[in-house]
Amino acid sequence: MTIENAIRVLAGTMILLSLGLTWFVHQAWVCLTVFVALNLIQSAFTGLCPAVYFLKRLGLKEGCSNA
Repeated sequence: MTIENAIRVLAGTMILLSLGLTWFVHQAWVCLTVFVALNLIQSAFTGLCPAVYFLKRLGLKEGCSNA
């Protein structure tokens, strides 16, 4: 799995988790969805994504996967 794919999986998981917590626990959890969305938007403009740093440390590779 490449970093690009992992970012998509992580963002989608965080949004679904946030929506579940918003529905079942408390409405304030919607702030997590807003945070994820804002982070995706700023990373598109700046090229900086904090999650990439951690995914690189976990050993994920950049670029295309041919498998």
